[in-house]
Amino acid sequence: MDIHRVAAEVVALQDGQLTKLGRVPMLRDALDAFAQKVLTHDDHVVVEATGNAATVVAILAPHVGRVVVANPKQVRLIAHAKIKTDAIDAAVLAKLYATGFLPEVWTPDQRTLALRRQVARRTQFVRQRVRLKNLIQSILHAHLIPPCPHGNLVGVSGRRWLARQPLPEDESVAVQRHLTQIDQIEASLKLVDADIANYALDDPLIRRLMTLPGVDVTVASGVAAAIGDIGRFADPQKLVAYLGLNPSVRQSGEGPAYHGRITKQGRGQARGMLVEAAWAAARAPGPLRAFHRKIAARRGKHIAAVATARKLAMIIWHMLTKATDYIWVRPALMARKLRRMELRAGAKPSRAARGSAYDYNIPTKRAAERERVEAAEGDYLRLTESWRPRVRAKPVIKMA
Repeated sequence: MDIHRVAAEVVALQDGQLTKLGRVPMLRDALDAFAQKVLTHDDHVVVEATGNAATVVAILAPHVGRVVVANPKQVRLIAHAKIKTDAIDAAVLAKLYATGFLPEVWTPDQRTLALRRQVARRTQFVRQRVRLKNLIQSILHAHLIPPCPHGNLVGVSGRRWLARQPLPEDESVAVQRHLTQIDQIEASLKLVDADIANYALDDPLIRRLMTLPGVDVTVASGVAAAIGDIGRFADPQKLVAYLGLNPSVRQSGEGPAYHGRITKQGRGQARGMLVEAAWAAARAPGPLRAFHRKIAARRGKHIAAVATARKLAMIIWHMLTKATDYIWVRPALMARKLRRMELRAGAKPSRAARGSAYDYNIPTKRAAERERVEAAEGDYLRLTESWRPRVRAKPVIKMA
């Protein structure tokens, strides 16, 4: 089935013969009627991964033997075809599946799909808020207004500063309109954050990921939603490649292999979250900070951040596969993360009571935990002190 927003073109491949089954409207009733009338429990249905593919799979799955979702980026025969129609595209999918060369996409369960949708909504809200802030900044720049001295332009102090700036009347109205839209987005963002936090409270895998430095409930939920079942990754390199954090490789003939930038394939949202977590982990004491500094001294901070994100992905594979927390977790800091998650989920604050995160407020306990991870950071530096980057010998060209 070559599915689109309005309809899907359907062809059948049986005993090497292709049969056109026509177009099916992309409506629940029409798909269900088509499945009951045409399909049988022995049929296998192949579709491409699109925005509505998950719903199509849910409707057709009870009526057929199997529903396969193809990776559109890897089905290159369709993308590069000279003669391209919906029927031809559907026929190519059928032939690739029949010969065993169809690149399939893992279909997550409904709970994981719901978490993925919430994480995607949160990312959309954040991008909309950034866009509106940039519009306000452009108005200030156009009228030669100096940068805001406060850290948050749309905070309480920032808004008071904005109200005092000499702007034309129409520009002041535009700024106020943008601020009103930001307030609406932040209200929606707060609701989405609460839903994600409530999901994380009942998920032990997300709580396990939060033991990593730089990983809060938002990052842990986004990474957990992208990974799904860790059992589908045979080794940590498979997970790294799935997140697009592996370097690209070019090699031909007997020549050497050249490694370039990361591939940026797979789940880009989770990849971006891991890079942000890597920047935070580079500021926290521990072996990850030592790793980041070691790479940054040779390749620069940005490359070191990506390398640290790749290291985080490999650690996550071992943590989820072996069902264990991060070995250098700081308990007081972890308790503070959990308490923030509970408050985001809607728990009532108890300022006068000694809650689960009270240990974080005791300086001696915080200092003891910091000394422990700093000692681990020193051990890592001593262990890797003798390591040297591999230098590839240049090929010797013999002249005749």
